[in-house]
Parts: sequence; C-alpha cells; structure tokens
Amino acid sequence: MKKIILSAAAIVAIAFSAKAQETETPAFGFSAGNIIVEGNLSWNSTKEEEPGVETKENFFSFNPKAGYFITDKFAVGVELGIGSNKEEVTPDGAPTSEEKTNFFGAGVFGRYYFLELGQRFKTYAEVGVGFGGGKTEVDGTEISKNNGVNAGLDLGINYFITPSFAINFGLADVISYNSFTLEDPATGDETKTNTFEGNINVFNNFFSTATFGLTYKF
Repeated sequence: MKKIILSAAAIVAIAFSAKAQETETPAFGFSAGNIIVEGNLSWNSTKEEEPGVETKENFFSFNPKAGYFITDKFAVGVELGIGSNKEEVTPDGAPTSEEKTNFFGAGVFGRYYFLELGQRFKTYAEVGVGFGGGKTEVDGTEISKNNGVNAGLDLGINYFITPSFAINFGLADVISYNSFTLEDPATGDETKTNTFEGNINVFNNFFSTATFGLTYKF
C-alpha cells in the first residue's frame, strides 16, 4: 500500500512538473490586442564595365509599419515607404552623368496568419492599399515627377528569435495593381499608366523579390 501511495505521488509530481514546464515555455506568436512595429529593408548595388563606359547603380528602400491584432491571426495597420535609386554613367574621357530618383509612400494594410511551421515560423498573407510619389533628376535638373496609388497581395514569414522579436521576410507579390501619373516639369505634359500583375509561379520567385527586417511585438 505504501508503494502504491508513493507511486501515485510520483505520478502527480511528474504531471505538475510537466505542466509547469509547458507554462514556462515562451509563447511564439500573436494574440488579440498585440501591437507590432516592423521595418522591411531592400537594397541593391551593381557595377557594370563595358568598353568605353562604366555604370554604377544603387537602390535603397525602407518600409516601416505598425499594426494592431484584432484576433490572434488578423491584424490591421498603417505603413510608410521611402527610397531612392541612383545611376552613374562614366564614359571614358568624359564627366560622370548622374540620374537620381527619390520616392515616398503611405498606406494601410490587413494581414492574416494562415500557417505555422513549427513554433517559431508564422506565415502570412497581406493586402495593402497606398499612395505615393517621387521625382527624378539628371545632373541636378528635375526631369519628371510622378504620383499614384497601388494595391497588392503579398506573402511573408515571421521567424521568432524571442517571444517579442522576430525576423520578417517579405516574399513575392502575388497580385499587384498600380496607377500613376508621370509629369514633365518643363512642359506640364502628363502620362497616365495603369498596370496589373499576377505572379502565378510565385514559389520560383520568392527570393528575387524578398525584403527583410525586424518585427517587435508589444
């Protein structure tokens, strides 16, 4: 009888210990009421040398966001975007010509987490709508201005380093729509363009369009 009591006590102790360990395990993921701040960064630098000419190009963009979780899986928020692209062309024996474009944007988004790959990987789909504008200069002279609106459906993944910090991978654009107006400052002429794109073969294009950054959860 004494052995039975001791065995039962041991089972209860093991059960409480397992429950305590389960409770102490960090919670990777999101809950209703959480707030996230996030920043995605993208850049590219290239240099090409051809007979008689050298070309350098540098691209940079930064996209900060803030969102609020309405449910454990769905969040809404706002975002901003800034960036620039600079191209320098240097012919042999001639001065360098520089073309520079600066752009900005703002918008709103809705994000839905639909797949968990283990405890730390959280996959999401995001719908966003925004507006923006920019200008292009050649050797310090403004040659064009543009503004427009855009909408799109994107995919992404959060990988949690700690319960509060995650690395964010913004993957391919599945569907995107853009409508913008290009203005020539010298003449006042405007050109309007509408584009709609669908990236059907999305899994082969993840890393050709990827951006990355950090996500912090409050």
